[in-house]
Amino acid sequence: MAKLCISTCLTMLAFVIFHLKKLNAVSSYSFSFESFDKNPNFESNFALYGDAKVVGNGSSLQLTHSVSPSAGRVMYKQPIKLVEGNPGNLASFSTYFSFLMSPDSGDGLAFVMVPGGFNASVFDSNPFGLYLGPEKSSPKFVAVEFDTMRDARYGDLNDNHVGIDVGGFVSVKVRNVSSNNIVLNSGKRLHSWIDYEAGSKRLEVRLSHSGDIKPIDPLLSHPIELLKMWSDEKVFIGLSSSNRNSSQTCSLHSWNFNLRRVLHWMHSQPLDPQAFAKHEKPMVVQKKSDCILKVLAAMIFGTAFGALGAFMVLYLWTIFGSRRPVVPEECSVHPADFEYNKVKVVVDKAIEDGKH
Repeated sequence: MAKLCISTCLTMLAFVIFHLKKLNAVSSYSFSFESFDKNPNFESNFALYGDAKVVGNGSSLQLTHSVSPSAGRVMYKQPIKLVEGNPGNLASFSTYFSFLMSPDSGDGLAFVMVPGGFNASVFDSNPFGLYLGPEKSSPKFVAVEFDTMRDARYGDLNDNHVGIDVGGFVSVKVRNVSSNNIVLNSGKRLHSWIDYEAGSKRLEVRLSHSGDIKPIDPLLSHPIELLKMWSDEKVFIGLSSSNRNSSQTCSLHSWNFNLRRVLHWMHSQPLDPQAFAKHEKPMVVQKKSDCILKVLAAMIFGTAFGALGAFMVLYLWTIFGSRRPVVPEECSVHPADFEYNKVKVVVDKAIEDGKH
């Protein structure tokens, strides 16, 4: 009986380990850089274009110079895929970076996601130095811009805003960060978090003066079908900046990225009440035989687990219950020898005379 219990437990343990390994196999990769020049993996994983260069003994990455005009970008060399396998395993991602822009009016900084055919070495007069072709648009272009210039051509809100761009430089969602007491080109370091959740299909942007605590509420949130946009196509990520005709400088101080790939069946899709209303089906009364089968299956399932529990108890009893208590050596009982001595009582004669 004990052997049967051990065999059952080992089988269940092997089953759990197998599925954990399977989940881990579809997890993801990530990178994190707090310094650039001192990290041996930086040059092999990243490409610098334009005026971008490492400065301050590797403490920061300067994208634009104080000369006019200046533009630069850093791109991660390894492409990412938001869908992989059949059925597709969905991917969510999170990125964090800290940056600093000097007090002047320029394009600012943009986190970009571009298709595989994007030529990162080409710069032009478009915002952030990005070339999207003669139409100045691309259906597979996504960016989060931290803009310090009001450009009427693209309907900019003001010269201190954060926007989400899809397909071009006209933001689909924009926020004036002055209302949050944030000045993008204040010359002070700012911290940004950008998250995309494949289950809810939402892109969220957060911004703060401090990098210690990530804000709970997003600054911007917008639904984007990135999976439909790129399908299984390779995507490149990077950070790009240009100062137009100003002397604005833009520096990157840290950057990390994490891609989380989860099995398709594990994603919880957002509920659509209207979809339930459209496809609502009349209630079906199940047959009595179906109920009996379900009850019988539940009883068998419960009996199996009860038997497994009983096997475990018996197995533990055979290990621990049959052991005898061990008495310490210093407390053990030893036979003792007793001596009997004859005691002779002597009575003083004076005392005897006193009694008489």
